Amino acid sequence: MTSRLRTGLAALLFSLTGAAYGGDSAQSIKVYKSPNCGCCGDWVKHLEDNDFEVDVHNTRNLNPIKAEAGLTPALASCHTAFIDGYVIEGHVPASDIRRLLEEAPKAQGLAVPGMPVGSPGMEMGDREDEYQVLLFNDEGQSRVFANYPEG
Repeated sequence: MTSRLRTGLAALLFSLTGAAYGGDSAQSIKVYKSPNCGCCGDWVKHLEDNDFEVDVHNTRNLNPIKAEAGLTPALASCHTAFIDGYVIEGHVPASDIRRLLEEAPKAQGLAVPGMPVGSPGMEMGDREDEYQVLLFNDEGQSRVFANYPEG
């Protein structure tokens, strides 16, 4: 089963919907997270502050969602989201999600593996560790989509 088909089936399974991109309407994103994770809540706020309409689903078992989305352990983080047929894993900046939607590459989605300090939702004062946003496909391949800190 191809990644796009699997992601499409996951979208259907989880009744994922997305508003049309652009215009005055907010882009809809569905987020699955632990009810007790503060950094996940902070990432949701980051998305809302950047004009995303966020549909949050708290769950104590993210593993089936991650497996259905085709995520590998190397890409894993603390929350998983779905938008317009793409998977968004971890603390991906809103600007990179917008870029993904604008460019619409043939890919499964974006991931920020782990929980790097300084990524959206993981702010700790002025500290900002280096991290990468990865674009990944269904064959386990990934490439760097963005580097942080920028500059």
